[in-house]
Amino acid sequence: MSDEVPVAPATPAATVIVARDSDDGLEVLMLQRSNVGAFAGMWVFPGGRVDADDAGHDEESKARSAAAREAMEEVGVVVSAPELVPFSHWTPPITTPKRFATWFFVAPWDGGDITVDGHEIVDHEWMTPMQAVARRLPLAPPTWVTLHHLADYPTLGALKANPPAVERYLTRPTKAEGHPILMWHGDVGYDSGDPHPEGPRHRLWMPEDGAWRYERRLP
Repeated sequence: MSDEVPVAPATPAATVIVARDSDDGLEVLMLQRSNVGAFAGMWVFPGGRVDADDAGHDEESKARSAAAREAMEEVGVVVSAPELVPFSHWTPPITTPKRFATWFFVAPWDGGDITVDGHEIVDHEWMTPMQAVARRLPLAPPTWVTLHHLADYPTLGALKANPPAVERYLTRPTKAEGHPILMWHGDVGYDSGDPHPEGPRHRLWMPEDGAWRYERRLP
């Protein structure tokens, strides 16, 4: 008989990166969550779990519907589910107490007012991806890495004209030099959990001082 404990599947979820062009380049809408509940105190993109009645015939189409619904519910922004640009997909480590398998989509801002409830979401701000990273805001790792990749696009038009191939990030945690590290597929240490061998890198270093560093050196 196996001693392995079955791992419950991650809950499907969706996140929408509301974006606009500005004099400083591409800007994204960031929300600050309250100090209670999931992601307490963190700055996030609008999003939440996929509901059973979200329209769609498969994983991605239902996530698109959820993303459009969450954009309206959390910030009052209207987005078109079919026109969302898929950006990435994230699944946390199996050791995470509450796991959400999350699609990340990009949507253009509709130009309307941003409204938050003041309870679950207590603040909002437009910023360029690198402004958000440089300020060392409290961010979840998928948000941090997503901002890093968004910085490659000078405008929303550039992103829509050349969207990334959707990458699936199944996270493996480890440590090195006393710091937590998250590794993803392609990293030399991903399968073994050993971050020390020389070779390809796909990882996020997370020192306690907040000076996180993303390494991506793949063949």
